[in-house]
Amino acid sequence: MKQSIKFIWLSIFSLGSIVISAQTGTTLERSTPEAEGISSAAILSFIEAAEKKIDAVHSFMIVRHGKVVSEGWWAPYNPTSPHTMWSLSKSFTSSAIGFAVQEKLLSLDDLVISFFPDEIPEKPSWQLKQMRIKDLLTMVTGHRQEPRIFSGGNDNYVKAFFEAEVEFMPGTHFLYNTAATYMLSAVIQKVSGTKLVDYLEPRLFKPLNIKKPVWDECPMGKSLGGFGLNITTEDIAKLGQLYLQKGNWNGKQLLSEKWVEMATSKQVSNGSNPDNDWAQGYGFQFWRSRHNSYRGDGMRGQFCIVSPEHDAVIAITSGTNDMGGVMNLVWDILLPAMNKEKLPINEVDVLALKNKTVKLALKPIEGNRHSTILKQINNKQYFFASNEAGIKSIAFDFGKKEYSISMEMEHGTEVIPIGHGEYTKSDLKGQLPNTRSKSNKIAASGAWVNDKEYQLRIYQYETPDRLTFKFRFDDRKLVWNIQGEGEQKELTGELKN
Repeated sequence: MKQSIKFIWLSIFSLGSIVISAQTGTTLERSTPEAEGISSAAILSFIEAAEKKIDAVHSFMIVRHGKVVSEGWWAPYNPTSPHTMWSLSKSFTSSAIGFAVQEKLLSLDDLVISFFPDEIPEKPSWQLKQMRIKDLLTMVTGHRQEPRIFSGGNDNYVKAFFEAEVEFMPGTHFLYNTAATYMLSAVIQKVSGTKLVDYLEPRLFKPLNIKKPVWDECPMGKSLGGFGLNITTEDIAKLGQLYLQKGNWNGKQLLSEKWVEMATSKQVSNGSNPDNDWAQGYGFQFWRSRHNSYRGDGMRGQFCIVSPEHDAVIAITSGTNDMGGVMNLVWDILLPAMNKEKLPINEVDVLALKNKTVKLALKPIEGNRHSTILKQINNKQYFFASNEAGIKSIAFDFGKKEYSISMEMEHGTEVIPIGHGEYTKSDLKGQLPNTRSKSNKIAASGAWVNDKEYQLRIYQYETPDRLTFKFRFDDRKLVWNIQGEGEQKELTGELKN
């Protein structure tokens, strides 16, 4: 039996080596957990704990000694589709400032208003006059409240930023401030003549073999900086590995060691609780973390965790509100399992981990495929009164082999194929109700949870977001409950003869 398992593992590892060697320069090198001092059993425990405690992790990649030792994506999420980074975007923006400092396009002590003489108020406050690039980087701009530049109705975000009241002396008061990161993007575009994403293309993305990403823009065409970046899990890991290697990549110093040291060190205090990962200090758009580590992170659980003491990078994407819970799994399970020496291979554990990672999938809606009321509602159209969601009507096609729903909306008709016991992927023409993202890539799974209620779960699998539709049928009426990200709507539709 041992010989058989060993043969299977060696075959899998050899196949992986062939694939990687054919992609030399485009992916990080692969290895086995035990070869880099981690047990496969520990990684399996991490995965199982994530599935039990977190709703829901979308992907992970563990890099040790510069080599990927384990990786996984919960379907419909996958290795090649980009994922919205939210505030993890900030660490990439910080890197752009590092390059600009190296190229002497700016300095950390430059005054922010000096870059935008045409946008500043007629009588700027003394506090605004003192604000420097370093204050933007370290979130100590002097604001008591974050400037509402993204929702204030002014398309000129730079001008809106300068119009916000600065109550404290810059450099003295920490306030997490996404608007400050937008200003860093605006500064990069001002001094380089190119958008942030274009500026980083030859300096960061191309050397790391990261496909030029999409970075959402403001109404005036500037990369948003503080959010809006869309990249893959491996792209996250590459940034972490670059910083772990102190700015060096394939023997070439991209970012200076000095910059990496400053960016990832505690530049300002943001609390004193030793058990709180958001109170360990803040660098240049990097958080200090417990266990002498640092990270970039984004809303809903996007992580680039770097542990220099363990020579490790952990990249994670998620759709959870329990970001602390995700980090606790890393601290409690992964870091203690990292040894200085190689470990002997336990063939059973190795195979168990491999089998687990290739079969990862988010839970579909559980229930029946059929209902006794199918004939009454199949291919019937329910109409809705005018509503904010812009939904005019909906029809259900409960065919023998495939299910789908057709939603007539203001922008047109969306037809969504539905998997049972799995997720079926499709592309949207527009945007679904109760969604923030404009991503048109979705995957849907549905089932009858009782004889009169059909539930549908939809993942926008290039984002952290998901929707849950609950359809309750009552004679000629349909009550449709729509649960989105932090929002809930209920619509009532009727059949018409």
